[in-house]
Amino acid sequence: MSQSEAIWRVGIDLGGTKIAGRLLTPDGEFGPEVRVSTPADDYDATLRAIVGLVDTLCLDSGVVDGRSVLVGIGIPGSPAPGTGRIQNANSTWLNGRTFGFDIEAHLEKPTRVANDANCFALSEAVDGAAADATSVFGVILGTGCGGSFVLPDRSKPSDVFALDGPRGTGGEWGHNPLPAPRPDERPGPTCWCGRTGCLETWISGPGLAADHARRTGDVWTAEAIASAADQGNMAALKTLDLHTDRVARGLATVANILDPDIIVIGGGLSNLDDLIETLPDRMAPHIFADDRKVIVRRARWGDASGARGAARLWSAAAR
Repeated sequence: MSQSEAIWRVGIDLGGTKIAGRLLTPDGEFGPEVRVSTPADDYDATLRAIVGLVDTLCLDSGVVDGRSVLVGIGIPGSPAPGTGRIQNANSTWLNGRTFGFDIEAHLEKPTRVANDANCFALSEAVDGAAADATSVFGVILGTGCGGSFVLPDRSKPSDVFALDGPRGTGGEWGHNPLPAPRPDERPGPTCWCGRTGCLETWISGPGLAADHARRTGDVWTAEAIASAADQGNMAALKTLDLHTDRVARGLATVANILDPDIIVIGGGLSNLDDLIETLPDRMAPHIFADDRKVIVRRARWGDASGARGAARLWSAAAR
């Protein structure tokens, strides 16, 4: 089969600060990642940046016929069923826009758009940390708090179904309230979505940093807190302990509702020392079952899963 006859797939991970892309060959191999900066707060420039990135990936890989390329894009929000307008994006300049229609017109290539957590979970379910599971809850803990529930069809290894639902918001655990809040956790911080006490305000990277600042007066990044904890700083250790407890409460609620085979965690905070290892024991008191041990794994592909999963949108479906 010639390059012009083969189907190539491009996966794009549109983040708040960077846009990452990878090309998936007809043989199932991924090319190297290419990144560009996200033009924050500029919708039209974002469209142009994605077009340029797709063109670069195709040219660098020698794809000679643009019609043989399918594009998948993961975004920090989701297209609303019926209208296609973007909802719930913390990259707020996307909200209300018909992004899927607009970017397909700019690219002049068949394009699918999905929530970035869906793409992450698809990637990890197909050939990542949950490749042996029949149901997966994928979690992104970074600048936000994303989630997705996917159901791989192991009789057809490339087929994965993301549970989106009629509102296109399946798996969005980050904008539910923190479960079982203590008195000092009520009403909780104000979230960008307009609510208070959302999980994202507690367990995202900025949420972790904000909690540390409220308790100690020290304005540190999540990375600085982790570094201080490694050096034995008691205040930093306390912040991380509280963070783990809050993540455990949130994930236990998800496990009680969906009962996934495996929970896979990615995003920058997945690299926190002991988070993955201690979560099952911290979740156990909140699990409504005789067997309270939930399998929690760190993502195999790290931040590459977004673009890898976006490329796989053409072999995935929503339910």
